[in-house]
Amino acid sequence: MTTAPTIELRTFTTLDTVRGDLLDVYADVRAPLLHLPNYAVTAFGERLDRHGDEPGFTAVLAYAAGSPVGYAYGNSIERGDRYWQRTSPTPADTYTERPALALKEIGVRPAWRKTGTSRRIHDALLATRDEPFVTLMVNPAAGDGKVHALYRSWEYEDIGQSQPSPASPVLTVMIRTVR
Repeated sequence: MTTAPTIELRTFTTLDTVRGDLLDVYADVRAPLLHLPNYAVTAFGERLDRHGDEPGFTAVLAYAAGSPVGYAYGNSIERGDRYWQRTSPTPADTYTERPALALKEIGVRPAWRKTGTSRRIHDALLATRDEPFVTLMVNPAAGDGKVHALYRSWEYEDIGQSQPSPASPVLTVMIRTVR
């Protein structure tokens, strides 16, 4: 059995000190896709700034030897939020009657994949939350379906589809309980 890599998990509720680290890790995580408009670092930066201003914003970053190696962030969404409005079919009232956590982004640098780091970051983010459900969107084709399968192994269930922007692919909307 291998030992989990040594990382330090840090939690942030504003972008003030962490925006640069998020952009840096994102560029490495999404490097093969950066030529696509929706995945460009500038497009991510615009989304990040918007998400950072939304209610309940929280980011968890993993650091190894002082350098960022992965991240996850999200915010609270309520019934009527555009996140839910773009989801088809309309999600069950069970999921929308109280605020939920929308996991907006998660990623780890290629060298840190398959080390358990993404799950540790994910779980640390969820540990900070009071919402009953967490939802995310995934490109079902990402990694030849491996990313979607990974989220299923983390107990997420498919509940619909969404296309957040005209430049975005159609994504699968998934949900699970926070605890």
